[in-house]
Amino acid sequence: MSIFGKIMSAIFGTQPASAAPAGGAASPAGAAPDATAPGAVPMAAVDVAAIVDKAVAAHKGEKLEWRTSIVDLMKALDIDSSLAARKDLAKELGYTGDMNDSASMNVWLHKQVMSKLAANGGKLPPEIKH
Repeated sequence: MSIFGKIMSAIFGTQPASAAPAGGAASPAGAAPDATAPGAVPMAAVDVAAIVDKAVAAHKGEKLEWRTSIVDLMKALDIDSSLAARKDLAKELGYTGDMNDSASMNVWLHKQVMSKLAANGGKLPPEIKH
């Protein structure tokens, strides 16, 4: 399963067919599930904050700022948040910047993930810009 597919599955409960590339191959650059794509079935609105906040609460003693950090979002969802995993996610989502500039890549990843969650029926808190 793709890394973004794991994020979707953790938040929405199941991975939509549009999130899984055929044969498990990497998605083409920029391709990711999008409920607005022709033939796509929009998912029911899901309160992303409620789900992730509950996941954060299970990580007792850890302060996870998932609203601003892709690393903390991935940790909260029990997904590998290593630099290698984030680079894989960046490739999957079509990042064209310098992957050695992890700060810029992380900001881009967080924005992309939030945007794609919203495009697939995720209801985001107003403070999250997507």
